[in-house]
Amino acid sequence: MEQLIGGGAPADGADLIKDTDTHNFQADVLDASQEVPVIVDFWAPWCGPCKQLTPLLEKLVTEGRGKVKLVKLNVDENQALAQQFRVQSIPAVFAFFGGRPVDGFTGALPESQLRQFIDKLSQAAGPSPIDEALEQAKAALSEGKAEEAAGIFAAVLKEDPTNVTAAAGLARAAVALGEVAQARQILSQIPTEHAGHADVEAAFSAVELAEQAADAGDAGELEAKVAANEDDHQARYDLAVALYTAGDNEGAVEHLLEIIRRDREWNEEEARKQLLKIFEALGPTHADTIKGRRGLSSILFS
Repeated sequence: MEQLIGGGAPADGADLIKDTDTHNFQADVLDASQEVPVIVDFWAPWCGPCKQLTPLLEKLVTEGRGKVKLVKLNVDENQALAQQFRVQSIPAVFAFFGGRPVDGFTGALPESQLRQFIDKLSQAAGPSPIDEALEQAKAALSEGKAEEAAGIFAAVLKEDPTNVTAAAGLARAAVALGEVAQARQILSQIPTEHAGHADVEAAFSAVELAEQAADAGDAGELEAKVAANEDDHQARYDLAVALYTAGDNEGAVEHLLEIIRRDREWNEEEARKQLLKIFEALGPTHADTIKGRRGLSSILFS
């Protein structure tokens, strides 16, 4: 699998934030707003509040990573266009979507209000193309189409190399394709401040479970051991690992629950820890996760 983390065009490039003029306004604003909301910042070099507002807009638009775009227009150099939009004082901000103005304000607002303004625009426009691609990739991965999912996650990373969800998804797809070392390499490039991100934790769990699979014994032999001694928790634990490796999530969960039911403190609660790791790897909405969590709650709180 080609390594794509760190490649591609940066998400804060010219496509998200640019200067425009009367000649390019149609393409930069009206046409572009057919795809995503476009914020137009009417400013001038002599405007003090503009110098406070514009950097904040740039920061928040960059953080949005494609949900909205920012276009800056110098009113001194484009007076006729400013008059057309009846700009009487600056800074003046207009938001366009679908080729028409949908919102706006005048004056410099604090960052909290600007964030609300941009969030409102993003919600009105619906999910961004990147968000839609990520959902498509996650669906493909959950359906066992790991190669298709990997291609979509990689494409997202090419557009936005810092997208943590895409990087974690690519790692999980690599695990599903049997490329565990590649998956760990991808995860190693995610900044440590994102270690607690739910998608990153799920990917790490998937990698760790896959690495355990290398030591998993023969499922048939382990089943025989468990049948001979139902309190052989180590054999049952190893059987759960072997079953998970073979794609039998439900069987793995059931055996781990059985260990907890018989001896929840066994091996410093290793069965519960392994169960939670499987839940993370499968994701919170997976049917086996939901069923398994119910079973765990029933045991722990009975």
